[in-house]
Amino acid sequence: MPYPTPLPQPHPQAHPDASPIAVLGAGAWGTALALLAASKGTPVYLWTRRKEHARAMQEERQNREYLPGVPFPKTLYPTAEAEEALAQAQFAVVAVPSRALRATLEALPPAPAYLSVVKGLHYGEHHLLRMTQVIEAATGVKRLAALSGPNLAEEVARFLPAAAVVASHDPSLAQAVQQVFSGPSFRVYTSSDLIGVELGGALKNVIALAAGMVDGLGLGDNAKAALITRGLREIVRFGVAWGAQEATFMGLSGLGDLIATAHSPLSRNRRAGERIARGETLAQLEAQRSVVEGIYTVKALHAWDQATGADLPITEAVYRVIYLGANPLEELSRLMGREAKPES
Repeated sequence: MPYPTPLPQPHPQAHPDASPIAVLGAGAWGTALALLAASKGTPVYLWTRRKEHARAMQEERQNREYLPGVPFPKTLYPTAEAEEALAQAQFAVVAVPSRALRATLEALPPAPAYLSVVKGLHYGEHHLLRMTQVIEAATGVKRLAALSGPNLAEEVARFLPAAAVVASHDPSLAQAVQQVFSGPSFRVYTSSDLIGVELGGALKNVIALAAGMVDGLGLGDNAKAALITRGLREIVRFGVAWGAQEATFMGLSGLGDLIATAHSPLSRNRRAGERIARGETLAQLEAQRSVVEGIYTVKALHAWDQATGADLPITEAVYRVIYLGANPLEELSRLMGREAKPES
């Protein structure tokens, strides 16, 4: 699939007094955020656990594995040494897959603050945890924030216009993140609704999987629009019950992210749903290089649903297709056959 056409990249001015940041995880999204910050002259240490990956990025001045063809600014420093990345960082951006998050952070030195850009959920020991809760459990650090929005990494890395929201209970941390990443191509808003921003980013991946299944089955735009709309309602109902603000889900981390993820050909979750509907298995999806967070989020939500009796019909349908081998068309028919009721 072709990457978006890049816009001219900014020429960073060196800022010798700018505080460095660390980006933990050199996949597509971590690299895109590193590019944004470094393009403004901020020193950015992009950490990868693989020494050969760090060496290749140092020599080629690009991340050929995940974002080929996008050159690194001078202030972007790839490294496999966690101590080097975190030594002077004002905060660390966490961009590792959700299933490896806790183990990764427990093995690294702590940072003074963390920004989660991982759009997932974790279920364990009868608890459903957001990623900032996993980070706090792994590190003991309480200065936490989360960034989310309609942000396809391939577009962000090529400086195509985009926007996001950063949420934190610490206004100074949210403002620091806003200052580091806001620029000509990337607008960052702040929020105090950490729960809502995290849940919006995680739950929309499940709906995007379902939307991809609709595409894979060739069921048309009417079906897809209905599914996305009802999926948003499912997200809102779940999120509000968890203490989030309903208005948050009408913003960038909710509706905005859902639109991008459920429609774009660059969306890994939408593509995965399409491939499942066309016969690919869970094992085949897990064998690919790019992580599909919705696959793990839907499993965590199913476990929570079984423990609490939450009403998540679309989520449960996606779970049955992925993990139980149910027929996606039959699951859609099951959803269409649910008891008639008012929309709200």
